Amino acid sequence: MGVFRVRNTTNGKSLVGTSVDVPAMLNRQRFQLGAGGHPDRALQQDWKEFGPAAFEFETLDTLDPSQEPGHDAAVELRMLEQIWLEKLGRPGGRGYR
Repeated sequence: MGVFRVRNTTNGKSLVGTSVDVPAMLNRQRFQLGAGGHPDRALQQDWKEFGPAAFEFETLDTLDPSQEPGHDAAVELRMLEQIWLEKLGRPGGRGYR
């Protein structure tokens, strides 16, 4: 689990998000973009305009699963995501910017 990014290498825009299964989420992002059905319309438009070669899919950070029974990693993931948004200079949101 961790934080991922889809980055447009042409204009520098990124989509940052979290998932309990980052590799699966990155595959989902690629599939949605390739199929033309990504929910972020601006990202989908840039994919169409610049093509797949203009995008990088990366894992920014990971969290080890807790061994505590009933532990919910959602809070830790949100905090980690916020740290990365601030590092990337986007403290206000996670959308494609």
